[in-house]
Amino acid sequence: MTDTLFDPAPGFDQPIAVLKHCHDRIRRQLATLRRLLDHLPVHGADAEAQQAARAVLNYFEKAAELHHADEEQDLLPMLHACARGADAAMLAEIVPLILLEHDQMYAMWQGLHEQLAAIADARAATLSGAEVQRFADCYAGHMEREEGKVAPMAKRLFSAAQMAQLGQSMQARRGLAPHAASQDGAPDGVHMAAQAAHKAAGLAQLRTDYGQASLSEADVAHDPYSQFSKWFEEALAAQVAEPNAMGLSTVDAHGKPSSRIVLIKQFDSRGFTWYTNYHSDKGRQLASNPHAALLFFWSELERQIRIEGKVELTSPEESDKYFHSRPLKSRLAAMASQQSEPVADRAALEGKYDAVASQFGDAPPRPDHWGGYRLVPERIEFWQGRRSRFHDRIVYLLQDDGSWMRQRLQP
Repeated sequence: MTDTLFDPAPGFDQPIAVLKHCHDRIRRQLATLRRLLDHLPVHGADAEAQQAARAVLNYFEKAAELHHADEEQDLLPMLHACARGADAAMLAEIVPLILLEHDQMYAMWQGLHEQLAAIADARAATLSGAEVQRFADCYAGHMEREEGKVAPMAKRLFSAAQMAQLGQSMQARRGLAPHAASQDGAPDGVHMAAQAAHKAAGLAQLRTDYGQASLSEADVAHDPYSQFSKWFEEALAAQVAEPNAMGLSTVDAHGKPSSRIVLIKQFDSRGFTWYTNYHSDKGRQLASNPHAALLFFWSELERQIRIEGKVELTSPEESDKYFHSRPLKSRLAAMASQQSEPVADRAALEGKYDAVASQFGDAPPRPDHWGGYRLVPERIEFWQGRRSRFHDRIVYLLQDDGSWMRQRLQP
């Protein structure tokens, strides 16, 4: 399933060649994923499939993250620092897309990771062809863009000293050598400050002019649940990365807000449901102040949905049903983790997991401290990006009689 012989890798004295070599390895791992799709229906999660799944997991969990860090923390800031004229204009156009694709590929990988981990452990023998294709297509276009535009610019603009600086940073990131001093004699702090300044200047200029669609009063459904369902189905059809990911904002007893990303697991006319540890930071905050806000942002469709309301617990029966539908390792992790509490190190955390796994095996019960929350909305706003920041905003407001009133808001 995987290649047993591997190409000689270039040294870090050729950093652009190292980045290209990483791309070639990514292409081989993507090819392994495609072969695995054909292998599983015939042979199941046999030893060969397990080996292939472990190889892909190992690469994208480790090497791919280092590769993206090479680009985000070194290559692109160094290019920003020396590009001028047409080169600077091209970077201003392409870098935001490259960074967005990094985030999208990371989100796609999370879904594939769970499937591959199950194959590697022989717990399952299924792999989503649609998710593999979407992941591979995103990476293919991404690598083509970098090899066609970014790498040639770096080869043309970087001096020998800059190439050495880039290679040393990449080498240090992998723990292969200490971060050497800059070849031009300037202290590293000077270069870091310059890079930070260029990053800040570039950040202020990052903007996207939206224009895919519009949203009018005639477009939206009579009630916000139907409208949410319509947009959610369109997000799924458009293969939006993690369409079920939502920002959850809560406020503690002292009025201090906190936000994090959680995954919606159900929505209907009762509200929007997710599951978590009741003793976590968000659980404690919701216990003292049950009002919260949710935020969905689907950049691919230039859409945002804001939901505000009061949060209630789901029934124990609902929590049981969802808990027992989760993968075994996720159930064991929910039992082992005292979410948001300090822990000495990763080894201690793994030890707690092993203890729970040893005690409960493959039938862990839902712990009392874990279950569902449902936000019952009082306000739902649908936002559609439009050109020149003249966006469409339509809000639904819950009335005393249980009906919904719609309003257009100014952008």
